[in-house]
Amino acid sequence: MSYPRLLADIGGTNARFALENENGELEHIRTLPCADFNTVVDAARSYISSAGDPRVKFAAFAIANPVTGDWVQMTNHHWAFSIETTRQLLGLEKLLLINDFTAQAYAVANLKSDEFVQVGGKEALENFPKAVIGPGTGLGVSGLIPDGRGGYVALAGEGGHNTFPPFDDTELFLWRYAKAEFGHVSAERFLNGAGLVMIYEALAHRDGVKCEKLLPADISRLALSGESPLCRQVLDLFCAMLGTVSSNLALTLGARGGVYICGGIIPRFVEYFKTSPFRSRFENKGRFDAYLAAIPVFVVTAKYPGISGVAIALKNDLANNGVV
Repeated sequence: MSYPRLLADIGGTNARFALENENGELEHIRTLPCADFNTVVDAARSYISSAGDPRVKFAAFAIANPVTGDWVQMTNHHWAFSIETTRQLLGLEKLLLINDFTAQAYAVANLKSDEFVQVGGKEALENFPKAVIGPGTGLGVSGLIPDGRGGYVALAGEGGHNTFPPFDDTELFLWRYAKAEFGHVSAERFLNGAGLVMIYEALAHRDGVKCEKLLPADISRLALSGESPLCRQVLDLFCAMLGTVSSNLALTLGARGGVYICGGIIPRFVEYFKTSPFRSRFENKGRFDAYLAAIPVFVVTAKYPGISGVAIALKNDLANNGVV
């Protein structure tokens, strides 16, 4: 009677929904644009209707936002809602909400060998922390800490909003450009889709180049095709910045179990990423160069890690409350 279970991975741009059956398989996977719906309830109801109106008792949503109480106000989207009211409106017995990168971390702990690509480093060490980071609509950050029983505890943090650390004069220029508009400059200001556009606009302004109206996907395409040297510089800077922020996270967690890059941007150009400035910047830490050179980085290529991760979180929660 506890299946199917309703699962969702809700970002600032899209909400991905699925039903989990009693065999642990995901069914009726759909991606809905958040902008098409006034509320999260509207989106969930539309999905449930499209899946044939199954009777659902238990649900879990991963959301790109801190979850600190009953009220959720999304950082990168206009949805705001009460978890309890949402549960009631959807007729659920249980609605679990967790941070989207906490869900990504749960998924990382259960990846199959064909769901990630290694970018440098040596072997991941067992029973050591794993770092999880990923640029998309925002910048998600989490980690997995060994629990001493062969498993891991997933962290729920907001590391994407840490202050951005400029590495050289170019990044200092970008920091000043962003500071003039926003005041505080977080890592997320640059390391997401909108950040690609900001880097492009800032460099075009500095170099006196005509600034086209480009989307993040346009910048990546023009960079990789060789059509725009400026866009290539933007993408190189983006990857270098991600290297700095990822290595800071690896040092903070002691992530000798590996760094896992998720999100919707990097998996789109893995082959370029392998030879991008990311790895050299990741290892550029003075006395800790050798320490970081040994840490492997993995680009997660699994299709729906957020949904898989939130399914694990719901399973654990229900088991802890005596529900099989």
